Amino acid sequence: MAKASASASVGDNKITLYSYWRSSCAFRVRIALNLKGLKYEYKPVNLLKGEQFRPEFLQLNPVGFVPVLLDGPDVLFDSFAIIMYLEDKYPRNPLLPPDISKRTINFQAAAIVSSTIQPLTNLNLLNYIGEKVGPDEKIPWVLSIFKRGFTALEKLLKDHTGRYATGDEVFLADIFLAPQLHTAFKRYNLSKEEFPILSRLHDAYNEIPAFQEALPENQPDAVH
Repeated sequence: MAKASASASVGDNKITLYSYWRSSCAFRVRIALNLKGLKYEYKPVNLLKGEQFRPEFLQLNPVGFVPVLLDGPDVLFDSFAIIMYLEDKYPRNPLLPPDISKRTINFQAAAIVSSTIQPLTNLNLLNYIGEKVGPDEKIPWVLSIFKRGFTALEKLLKDHTGRYATGDEVFLADIFLAPQLHTAFKRYNLSKEEFPILSRLHDAYNEIPAFQEALPENQPDAVH
């Protein structure tokens, strides 16, 4: 599997990932790159220092978020778009199942994470809540969002799981779930007892090298 600190060419293209160690969106892309066996150069962007708003970074992503992926002449931002690009361009080790019903479950799980959970727990919103509502309200807000999203995911996946989210192979849903579960259970100490399916999946992901190498604490810019 690819090491996050390594760089290499794929054909004539050199892949570069602009990332922040704690970003769950960048975490997803690191997992996808590792599962595809694609090596890349890791370029840290310190969100706490506001490096995402520097003019040179905004030229790559005018939204001012990580991740950003450079693949030869292609510049991509938004983790969902990047992962779909990798799936199309590098078909080895597919991230989507061939069965259309199972593919739909994967898309739905990914959408719950990327639309219902992550945007409502990101750094910008938490800073806003801390300033406008109160610093003590940030953690309760985050936990409420996790609980609502995770409850929906438990219902969605209950008839589809195998070893992983939609069977015995790792697919798109797992790539989106793993970072969110890691954040909720490890960083925010969300109780696992309420979410037995997600808790079991979290344990399974921790055994996969591609996921382990993508963990926030294993990134070159990690603060321990």
